[in-house]
Amino acid sequence: MDLAYVEPVGPADGYPDEMNNTAERHPLGPLGRSLDKVVDRAWERLRGHPTLDRVFYTASELGDFSLIWHLLSTAKGITSRRGNRETARLALALAAESALVNGAVKSAFRRERPVTEDEHPHGLRQPMTSSFPSGHASAAFMAATLLSDRSRMKPLWYGLASIVAASRIHVRIHYASDVAVGVGVGLALGRLVRKLAPIR
Repeated sequence: MDLAYVEPVGPADGYPDEMNNTAERHPLGPLGRSLDKVVDRAWERLRGHPTLDRVFYTASELGDFSLIWHLLSTAKGITSRRGNRETARLALALAAESALVNGAVKSAFRRERPVTEDEHPHGLRQPMTSSFPSGHASAAFMAATLLSDRSRMKPLWYGLASIVAASRIHVRIHYASDVAVGVGVGLALGRLVRKLAPIR
């Protein structure tokens, strides 16, 4: 999840100077910069579609403060004999993930957010934290990893996580590389939590 707001600055094409001029400033170097441009230009075809806009903007909002994952964990807990322990584990894990990713990791990179002059078709909270990596993607895939523990609904959990993560590209709050690394971080953290705090 991402926090408050900062006024974006950058050139008119939507990419800060780091993407246009100084590849070394990209957290993943020239390859990451190229990935971001290719994905954003390809994704532009999907932006402006009423249904897709509604789905992705809603998913992005539900990912704020990991709201969707707390709600789903609580709902799952009601129907599971291990529900209370699973809900508590996920809540603590999400708090730790937020402190780590939105605190220490983002502070180490301080990457500017994507810049766009287009108005968002739906309401959207603008974060002020570093763009790299995506906290929404990290929280989503960590939550999916924990929710899918001993679950027959793995496709659902990871499908929802994918929608939340992709929404950050769609609404132009993150670059593709931010989301990709966030996914990797989330998967790693989820597996670490399952190893350190197994539910039996």
